Amino acid sequence: MALKHILGVDHVVVAARDLARAARDWEALGFTVSPRGLHSPILGTANHTIMLGEDYVELLSPVAETEQNQPTRDFLAAGEGIERIAFTTDDAEAGAAEISARGFPAIGPIHFGRPVPLPGGGEAEARFSVFRWPLSERPGATRIFACQHRTREVVWLPELQAHANGAVALRRIEILSADPAAAAAHLARLTDQAAVQEGDAWRVASGPNRADFVFYDAQGLAARYPAAAREGARAEGVVALAIASRDLDAAAAASGAIHHGEAATVPAGRAAGVIVSFVAA
Repeated sequence: MALKHILGVDHVVVAARDLARAARDWEALGFTVSPRGLHSPILGTANHTIMLGEDYVELLSPVAETEQNQPTRDFLAAGEGIERIAFTTDDAEAGAAEISARGFPAIGPIHFGRPVPLPGGGEAEARFSVFRWPLSERPGATRIFACQHRTREVVWLPELQAHANGAVALRRIEILSADPAAAAAHLARLTDQAAVQEGDAWRVASGPNRADFVFYDAQGLAARYPAAAREGARAEGVVALAIASRDLDAAAAASGAIHHGEAATVPAGRAAGVIVSFVAA
């Protein structure tokens, strides 16, 4: 029986060594970046968000050493990039119970918050409940977890969803793996989805109207992106994001992207280790 409380990709977490620099870099690509947020002490992290329609990109850095952010600190020791992927859950307690019943003992839920500056002054508290799949379950060298937004209205602020590059949604999360078939099958088991072969790649859907996961090997990466775009990308794990834009010309103009095929792509070295590829919405 399919998971009832996992609704598709919610956001991607870009781990950055220098959070302020990462925010400037993504702003330079035509994204509207939120003010800096500080998570609860249990997490020991700070962030900026790039809000889209139903999903978003989170730029994140540790600010204090905690048990919760040890995996992020370990990841950053090898370089920046997308460290983990969040799924939306409508009920963190029920979602954690679901995956535990399927043999993947959930970590959490844990509950935390962060302040959000509001238009015109003042601030509100954004509150979340999250749980993780076991840390040993890392399909394609990528951690996954689930997030319940308890105060969605103070996270998806309209002024944060307007981007000069026309970005509106995450379309694909692209993962580099030495064995893409096995990595895709692994994620499919964890999320009760199907792994489908498409040419040299394997695709796993995350949920209706949410981003898909696409797994390929080094040859597949080279076939998709020119060498200039691949420079600065990690050797495994999530290497690229395909982001839907309402206006590819605006995306290219705002970001200085490289045109290739039907996409406009920003090199990983300009986006905290992430290849950012704009595709038509």
